[in-house]
Amino acid sequence: MTAEPKTRASILEAAKQALLDSGYSGLSTRKIAVAAGVPLSQIHYHFGSKQGLVLEVLEEENRKLLNRQKGMYASDMPLWKQWEQACDYLEDDLDSGYVRVLQELMAAGWSNPEIAVAVKTMLHNWYLLLAEVAERAADRIGGLGPFTSAEAGFVAGSPFLGAEAMILLGITEEEVPIRSALRKFGEVLRRLEGAS
Repeated sequence: MTAEPKTRASILEAAKQALLDSGYSGLSTRKIAVAAGVPLSQIHYHFGSKQGLVLEVLEEENRKLLNRQKGMYASDMPLWKQWEQACDYLEDDLDSGYVRVLQELMAAGWSNPEIAVAVKTMLHNWYLLLAEVAERAADRIGGLGPFTSAEAGFVAGSPFLGAEAMILLGITEEEVPIRSALRKFGEVLRRLEGAS
């Protein structure tokens, strides 16, 4: 890796860690530069601003995970097994910090239109993927009842966003059975696929 891509990668990694440690509101480009071992000017050179930097952190993580999901959904695995795998991926994404970064920037987007547009675009790509999965499932099981594929994609994806927010808030499984409820929906899918 040449110096410029290495510098860029170091800054992105330091920014991700800073988001995990301090959240978006507590983010300091000066501290990121120190953690990355680069002059502050390098952040502005590579990313333009703090906002450009954090959006690049999210975009890079999102791109990797969206490609991971596309690969999983393109497999011959039954839909209920894909749901179980998505539940496993949720745990991975919590551990990696992706969920925290996404939720931080969703919250920042409520008051920052530029961040809102970027986050909405990323989420839209996830829902497009889930709509495609729903369309293929409809072909296999003979329809989706009253739902369009876009509606079914929304219904499938939204519990994960809600679960992520609740888990990050510290709500435990004893208080609300978040993880077990998500996993049990896979059993509903298994029965639907078996019935078809």
